[in-house]
Amino acid sequence: MPQFQLAAPDLVMVALYVVFIVALGFYFARRTKTTDDYFLAGRSLTWGLIGFSLFASNVSSSTLVGLASAAYGSGISVYNYEWMAALVLIVFLVFFLPFYLKTQVYTMPEFLERRFDQRSRYYFSLLLIVLNITVDTAGALYAGALVVQIIYPAAPLWASVVVLGVVAGVYTIAGGLKAVVYTDAVQAVLLLVGSVLVAVLSFNAIGGSWSAVTAAVPADDLSIVRPMSDPVLPWPGLVTGVFLLGFYFWGTNQFMVQRTLAAKDLNHGRWGALFAGLLKLPVIFIMVLPGIFGRLLYPAAEYPRLAENTDLIFPTLMFDLLPVGVRGLIMTALVAAIMSSVDSTLNSASTLVTMDFIKKLKPQASNRALVIAGRIVTFVFMGLAILWAPRIVEFPNIWTYLQQMLAYLAPPIVACFFGGVFWKRANGNGAFAALVVGHLAAAVIFGLALSGSIIVQTHALSPDQLQMAQTGTPVIHFLYLAPILLVISLLAMVVVSLATAKPDAEVVRALTWSPALLAEETPALALLPWYKNYRYQSVAMLVVIAMFVIAWW
Repeated sequence: MPQFQLAAPDLVMVALYVVFIVALGFYFARRTKTTDDYFLAGRSLTWGLIGFSLFASNVSSSTLVGLASAAYGSGISVYNYEWMAALVLIVFLVFFLPFYLKTQVYTMPEFLERRFDQRSRYYFSLLLIVLNITVDTAGALYAGALVVQIIYPAAPLWASVVVLGVVAGVYTIAGGLKAVVYTDAVQAVLLLVGSVLVAVLSFNAIGGSWSAVTAAVPADDLSIVRPMSDPVLPWPGLVTGVFLLGFYFWGTNQFMVQRTLAAKDLNHGRWGALFAGLLKLPVIFIMVLPGIFGRLLYPAAEYPRLAENTDLIFPTLMFDLLPVGVRGLIMTALVAAIMSSVDSTLNSASTLVTMDFIKKLKPQASNRALVIAGRIVTFVFMGLAILWAPRIVEFPNIWTYLQQMLAYLAPPIVACFFGGVFWKRANGNGAFAALVVGHLAAAVIFGLALSGSIIVQTHALSPDQLQMAQTGTPVIHFLYLAPILLVISLLAMVVVSLATAKPDAEVVRALTWSPALLAEETPALALLPWYKNYRYQSVAMLVVIAMFVIAWW
């Protein structure tokens, strides 16, 4: 295996990139005066910036390394999360984004208050803040620190976390969302260029022959649809858990949705979401398949270090195939992936605290005071995430940490948004009941899992878990746990809503979806060229998604 060492030109390239990103943040700091500027980039973002920023914020260092790692170890089924994101974004932009932009909200909890009441807003806001710190920001810092440790094993985990957190925090504190989005656009291009280089060179290294791949790799490992017995991603989980968790991430999570809230108009918000979905589809070629090519180049039987830790496959390809200087470009892409995730989560957590709590408590506060408060909150959250990130090492792996947290916490939130937008009878009491009952049920199941009374499966069962299962301990896959909690939350919403007063008719009329809304927007869409009509674009996207799914079935 190659030695994971960067030459001087590589290090210079990484250093120049970091300086450039921080300088860009301070450049936008001079142009940031109001809360709209700091938290929503002046509501001026165009579709290209939105799409690139969504993509870059989603594709963290753990994604870049983890997709190749999963493909090397168990095949390409991990791609299901990528194409499903494109489908989720279509649902989001058709049914939900118009209401978000119509209400001119700053945060997702603020939308719940508009549709329901303050209880749901504060509950969801507090939950999002905790998730942003402990899952999104800390998870990105931990994954980035692992990448640094692969290259510099002697570097302490905590030191890597501190450096990464401080660098990302500095330009986020200075420039707000506009700095985040513009740096994300640069980072998205770097991610794509770097990933394409690794994919092309690794394919060429195996002889540039797809038949060589199909001859050496089992057919099941080249299929995205896995049997019901699959321990990682059983096929029914695609239409239950994967879609549900995907909608939470793309449709309700502040750090992702905030980019579309900053769109200059509804069309740019929709086009940006579609563009992000389009960018997710080729990920199979540039981030997943290199892991398969790595199997041929570095068989696990001959490379025990890779067999022990499949996360090493992407760095192995990078250091073995790329010349000096170009390695620096890929390393810069990895740094970019880390930064784009951390900056996004820090900015969104700051927005939640400032707009959902500080502004509500001090409505007379000036724009300048709120921007200063946002910067202070960003600094505090940066520190908390840095302190928490090293604790993630106590979990079996980062994938288990992220997926288990979301499987327990996301379903009640999704229930509120779907119930609020699609059911006119849903009221504030029902929404609050959905959140409380859903999370109580999740807490009970989590407690049972901790006590060993039930096994929540995220991967192949360990020998101890197999023995427990054989003696009668129930096993439930986390992709099935999520829809169960969703149903419990929806039932609570329905029962409590029907048992209490009807919601305000004016609010229901303004913030629930009906087919009549399609008819209302038709005249405006008719004035656009057909290729700018989001309906045609969405249908075309569905066709492209179907082509990818069928091709890799």
